[in-house]
Amino acid sequence: MKTRIAIAEDNSLLAASIQEKLLLFAKDFEFVFHAIDGHDLLKKLSDNHRVDVILMDIEMPGMDGIEATGLIRQQYPQIRIIMLTVFDDDEKIFRAIRAGAMGYLLKDEPPEKIHEGIKMTMKGGAAMSPSIAARTLALLRQPDLASEKSDADAAEVTLTRREVEVVEQLSQGLEYRQIAANLFISPATVRKHIENIYDKLHVHSKIEAVKKAQQYRII
Repeated sequence: MKTRIAIAEDNSLLAASIQEKLLLFAKDFEFVFHAIDGHDLLKKLSDNHRVDVILMDIEMPGMDGIEATGLIRQQYPQIRIIMLTVFDDDEKIFRAIRAGAMGYLLKDEPPEKIHEGIKMTMKGGAAMSPSIAARTLALLRQPDLASEKSDADAAEVTLTRREVEVVEQLSQGLEYRQIAANLFISPATVRKHIENIYDKLHVHSKIEAVKKAQQYRII
């Protein structure tokens, strides 16, 4: 049976190149579709979620790959996600793994390595470029420091009563207009509260905001 693959990549030429090069090594791969960002990916999955592996870019307009990964892991837990990106900084690696990524490969890896990574992930492994694996191990060796930093950060975070209400609504998966109606405020006011929440929690997505609010026991 062929492994069914989707690509989330805003550069269509690059997506086509990845597909073409992989097919040279993988006659057992079948490409299902290409999405240009997280929103497009979720829409296409709602039409056809018969996908085994998603090769996920991080920086995409609309919805980035890390936020999309978190949503897909909630809705389609059977789909394996491998980040395929140019970013190798600790923050993005950590956020991607926390969101549910099962692999993290750099785009400059040769096609045969990406092919091997997909096969490894299908067997339950974790495909990682060597430099990413080294950084991940370094992060895992410092759990106590990470915990202490988290506790210290939590003590410094203060959300207003209204901001806490907005985060609680976000945790229920509600959109801006629904939150506005529930709290009797305008969507623009909801958006402003969310901007303030992102700034105070040092996050960039609704999923991150909810997770950090739960981690800090705000909600």
